[in-house]
Amino acid sequence: MAIDIDLLRRDLENYFGTEAFAGFPMALTELERIQKCSDEELIRTAQKNGFNPEKYENN
Repeated sequence: MAIDIDLLRRDLENYFGTEAFAGFPMALTELERIQKCSDEELIRTAQKNGFNPEKYENN
């Protein structure tokens, strides 16, 4: 399964950025981590937060 990591990373950045502005300051920590983490860590974080990596598959 080949995943569009750039798109997934962007969507997670948007997700945690929105959380941070909604009053959840710990989301800033996650946002910073997402910008630096490996592809595997990114996929695990996405799954943990309710994202379906299959939606990001390259066809």
